[in-house]
Amino acid sequence: MPPLAALLLGYPLGAIPFGVLLTRMTGAGDLRQIGSGNIGATNVLRTGRKGLAAATLLLDLAKGLVAVLLVASIWPGEQPLAAAGALIGHCYPVWLRFRGGKGVATLMGVALGLHWPLGLVFAVIWLGLLAAIRISSLAGMAAAISTPVTAAVLGEFDVVPLLMALAAIVLWKHRANITRLVDGTEPRVGRSKSDAAGDAAGG
Repeated sequence: MPPLAALLLGYPLGAIPFGVLLTRMTGAGDLRQIGSGNIGATNVLRTGRKGLAAATLLLDLAKGLVAVLLVASIWPGEQPLAAAGALIGHCYPVWLRFRGGKGVATLMGVALGLHWPLGLVFAVIWLGLLAAIRISSLAGMAAAISTPVTAAVLGEFDVVPLLMALAAIVLWKHRANITRLVDGTEPRVGRSKSDAAGDAAGG
């Protein structure tokens, strides 16, 4: 049953809460009790440890990439199910009562694994917008939305429906950020911890 196996392999890999594990291991506290309570890199940054936040981002990206590549080597052709499992695992990890991250970094890893130019475009849009507007949630959502569009432009039509579904999950996880963006109250990266209490995109 390769399709089910691919999904079941991707889910636990994606569900590894690296942000929670790293902050606990380094004595930074329980990430779920800090800032927004999100388990991604943006919230890890609120601990004041930039290196820890960077490590969280890279590991969240890597687990999406590894899930896809591992399944590609075992069950070629089942990579989309591994990708879906990894992102769902990150956003809804069973051992955190399904309260996970927002999926941006993991979606980038998944995109890299499925077709590396997708991940490259994702990174350019995500990091470029983040540098330009300093709103982490908006940059992450824009990158997520761009992924199925990029896949269609590159002729990778077989993964377009999957990427549309994964982008929709990322947007759903950002629904509170969307409300703040509409209200004009979404903070920018670099503000004080009190000003940035609601901003949590990266993971």
